[in-house]
Amino acid sequence: MKPIICVGHAALDYVYRIEAFPPQPTKVRSLEHLESGGGMAANAAAAIARLGGRVELWSRTGGDSAGERIHRYLEADGVDIGFVRTFPHARSSTSAVIVDHAGERLIIGERDHAMPMDSSWLPLERIGGSAVVVSDLRWVEATRDAFTEARARGVPTLLDADLGGGGILDEFLRLADYAIFSAPALDAFAPDKLERAQLEQVLEMGVRHAGVTRGSRGYSWRERDGASGHQPAFETEIVDTTGAGDAFHGAFAWALANGGGPASCARIAAATAALKCRRLGARAGLPSRDELDEFLTARVD
Repeated sequence: MKPIICVGHAALDYVYRIEAFPPQPTKVRSLEHLESGGGMAANAAAAIARLGGRVELWSRTGGDSAGERIHRYLEADGVDIGFVRTFPHARSSTSAVIVDHAGERLIIGERDHAMPMDSSWLPLERIGGSAVVVSDLRWVEATRDAFTEARARGVPTLLDADLGGGGILDEFLRLADYAIFSAPALDAFAPDKLERAQLEQVLEMGVRHAGVTRGSRGYSWRERDGASGHQPAFETEIVDTTGAGDAFHGAFAWALANGGGPASCARIAAATAALKCRRLGARAGLPSRDELDEFLTARVD
């Protein structure tokens, strides 16, 4: 299998589970705490690796202890970090993740705005030999270079369209083949429209596949050739929803690299996201290929 390349954000998460979010500022006792690898692109890469895929992460970290731990977690997950560059005088991204009894989370993230944005050192020649290029749009310069090269080489691109894309989203939708939105991001991109009209507006930007994840309401998608579909969310134990969207994007890319069509990719991605939610943190619940197969086999219609 050709490698999948994930471009974007890597972070270190400090995760705290509490009973409930307080109605006003106060002191709250944590029921459980752990440290975990995080970051949208990094979590997607970890999901791919856990499923048995070859995956490279193209990212940046600081030369601090957080950066060292980010690298260790990625290596433990089986992600190729040969193109994760350390910048000695920068700070690595960290997040405080607060999770309540229902698995809903509050994320407080910190990124070093002094982190170098230059992407000229990336090995763009590797893209021609890759299966899919995925980006979370958290490193604009690298995404532009990688998606442009992928378009020239005929390599499919998948854009994780979440909040924060702002006015630059149009540019990258024109370079993307697959655009998978979070519900808030799609509402921000195409406000005051029904879902079908929203997805059609995304398709008008030139993408092949436009989709939206809506948590327990599942995944809806439309394609440029007129095909459309809906993948219901799988019922499972919900401990923590942190990283579920990242797992969805990673698994979708993995299924796509294995020749899956949109319905098959969506089913695999939805199952991977559901399984991720079983455990605290963005990565602990990510399934292996065997766990995914067992889960899906038990849920054949």
